[in-house]
Amino acid sequence: MKKIVWSVGALVVALAIGGYVFFNGERRPPVRYRTVPVERGSVVSVVTATGTINPVVLVQVGTQVSGMIKSLHADFNSRVKAGDVVAIIDPAPFKARRDQAASNLEMAKANVARARADVAQRKRELDRVNSLIAQQFVSQNDVDLARTNYESAAAQLKLAEAQVKQAEAALNAAELDLKYTVIRSPVNGIVVARNVEVGQTVAASFATPNLFLIALDLTQMQVDTNVSESDIGGITEGKEATFTVDAYPGEQFQGVIKQVRLAPINVQNVVTYNVVVGVDNQDLRLKPGMTANVTIVVAKRDQVLKVPNAALRFTPPKTEQGAGRSSEARAARDGGGVGQSQPPLRVENGPVRTVWRLGSSGEPEPVTVQTGISDGMATEVISGGLSEGDQVVVGLELPRSERASHQLPPGFGAGQRRGRDRGM
Repeated sequence: MKKIVWSVGALVVALAIGGYVFFNGERRPPVRYRTVPVERGSVVSVVTATGTINPVVLVQVGTQVSGMIKSLHADFNSRVKAGDVVAIIDPAPFKARRDQAASNLEMAKANVARARADVAQRKRELDRVNSLIAQQFVSQNDVDLARTNYESAAAQLKLAEAQVKQAEAALNAAELDLKYTVIRSPVNGIVVARNVEVGQTVAASFATPNLFLIALDLTQMQVDTNVSESDIGGITEGKEATFTVDAYPGEQFQGVIKQVRLAPINVQNVVTYNVVVGVDNQDLRLKPGMTANVTIVVAKRDQVLKVPNAALRFTPPKTEQGAGRSSEARAARDGGGVGQSQPPLRVENGPVRTVWRLGSSGEPEPVTVQTGISDGMATEVISGGLSEGDQVVVGLELPRSERASHQLPPGFGAGQRRGRDRGM
């Protein structure tokens, strides 16, 4: 009797465990796919970069002489014309040097007059001994001595004349330095920076000091931006560009690429090129030094087939690929591969990629397409087996429980859900 009771009890326990496992065990739900229809529309390929707004011509006004700033005649935002006085360096030391150079010139001229008188005297002595040598009143030695004195006097005259020219050059240099004490604007423009104060001493011994920055014309500005070498291929002069600045949020400014400079800029092994965008600034709203977020339109296609970039990145789960291996093998032979498992095959018009279209059976099937330009969200389809309205797979539709667990922050797993279910 006890054996029968034990047998019946064991059978009941086994049935209970089996029923629990059957009804509460893990059951894999069917795979559902998220799809998006293939559409027609515009695809715009753009390049973004950050640049700085600068005047087209920015002139640095310096000084060629050293000294103390005696007075300033221009300030920030002052409008100046070419030739206007913007600053004066104390001219007193330079006037003293000019006066000294003038006196040295007078002394040199006086030396020339004395040398000429000496030459005339030596010439008369030479003529006298030449007339007496024929009558043998003087010796040949007297004649040679007179000739030597004459030639020496003539050489002294040439030396004095050279000293006059040297003194004239020194006087001209002193007068030029005195002239340079008056700093004048070289162009018509607006002073955007003043770097000196009255009483400050500037030294021009090693480098020209920068006293003022004058913008030639603020109604015409340019944006200097750096574009990476991977994006520079599609950028040429004349292409349109738009940019925004933080001073006017939500407002776009228009520009045109004026120049793509050939000099590479290498910073930490990253090569970029300077792209200059010309901007009309008639209202003077754009200020020098503003940061601009530039968008350059590289290419644009209208009314073309396009697929989301997520469809190009999608790869079916490995468990679902067994039945479709023959189709994937055919796609691989055609050059498409599966998702991004293989690098795209580059052809003349664009790379060949594989997208997965939802078939009539509800399972994804690979389709090889040739792609064109991309705007970051969608990619142009040049040719292939897709048509407008086809449903392409962009991802998997997760069950609600898995979505909830995926949406929880780190550390909040199934234990926390069970705790909440128990009322904790």
